[in-house]
Amino acid sequence: MPNHPKTRNAGPAQGLLWLFGAILTIQGFGSAVTEAGWNTSFGVSGLLRAADVPEWGALLVGCAGVALLATAARRHVRSRAGRRT
Repeated sequence: MPNHPKTRNAGPAQGLLWLFGAILTIQGFGSAVTEAGWNTSFGVSGLLRAADVPEWGALLVGCAGVALLATAARRHVRSRAGRRT
């Protein structure tokens, strides 16, 4: 039996990375675009305004979502590569 390195089980944690990444990306960038285009706050943007966070705070939320999606994609590719060997 070949000695392959153990790969992390995707399980529910992998699904949560995809979910939270998508939510943060949509809420962050969507809120920033809505606030810039229509001068109205909703969702993350509205909560950040209430907490006195600068306008670019919503963009940071969107970037955090993109980072989570990139992490989920990297783990997905690694787990698939581990299954092939």
